[in-house]
Amino acid sequence: MDPELEAFIPFLPQTDLNDPVATRKTVAALVAAGAAPDTSRMDVEDRTVPAEPDVAVRIYRPHTASQGAGAGAGAGAIVWLHGGGFVFGDLDTEHPWAARLADGSGAVVVSVDYRRSPENRFPAALDDAYAVLDWTAGHAAELGIDPARIAVGGHSAGGGLAAALALRARDEQGPAICFQLLNQPGLDDRQQTWSARNFTDTPWFTRDKTTAAWRHYLGPQPATAYAAPARATDLAGLPPAYIATAEFCPNRDEDVEYALRLLRAGVPVELHQWAGTFHGSQAILSADVSQRQNAELAGALRRALAA
Repeated sequence: MDPELEAFIPFLPQTDLNDPVATRKTVAALVAAGAAPDTSRMDVEDRTVPAEPDVAVRIYRPHTASQGAGAGAGAGAIVWLHGGGFVFGDLDTEHPWAARLADGSGAVVVSVDYRRSPENRFPAALDDAYAVLDWTAGHAAELGIDPARIAVGGHSAGGGLAAALALRARDEQGPAICFQLLNQPGLDDRQQTWSARNFTDTPWFTRDKTTAAWRHYLGPQPATAYAAPARATDLAGLPPAYIATAEFCPNRDEDVEYALRLLRAGVPVELHQWAGTFHGSQAILSADVSQRQNAELAGALRRALAA
């Protein structure tokens, strides 16, 4: 374990996904107590995307977003999906991360307040994400976005949703996605990989939490590839991907295998395994490895969306 991260482990908040309401309050209070991100170099706007039901989004537009684009081409953008085991997280808890991603990448970030489980099970969150992707592409001119440079991405459960969004958009000939940015994504409900079986009590994210997250998300229904993208049998034709994994994370091996399968299907992939880290440890901003992780996520998006 990275020594800078290990020092923080005793102070990590205790959360129990079997109690979604309490977990949401704990996480919201933790984020509210942290330092607010610097948004002076961007415009931040809350919007509502018409859907059934409507979906709230928060849009981050860096003042330099259109630099480097051709005349009138618009900025690159990403539809961004927060983590939280499908159970917690919202626009406010994701605000620091969405703002940092926009600032570091120069991209327009459309942060999605998708419906959470267990009150709204699959496919509610994916339907919300797809509605926002479709709206973003359809309103590209209004938003100052280049419709040919729209990415999807997310962390943890949000990363799994982003991967599912790329699959669904491909299968339904939906809006073109140019890139997928997947940070420690949750991709496989089966929990049969080595890391899923052996990392049962790792910091922040454990096997019990993984089990609870998938139970809340799926309920009694069987998983499909749109719920758990690792179940997809055909990965050809998907957008290029950047996949980041944490060493001590139950999701690690399913993420590595997904990256390999994408490569075998002819999809360009950049895979970064961060030694000494655990799931979500990039939130410990004082650690050197966290600073490098967050800078690399933003850098990967910036490179992918370069005009």
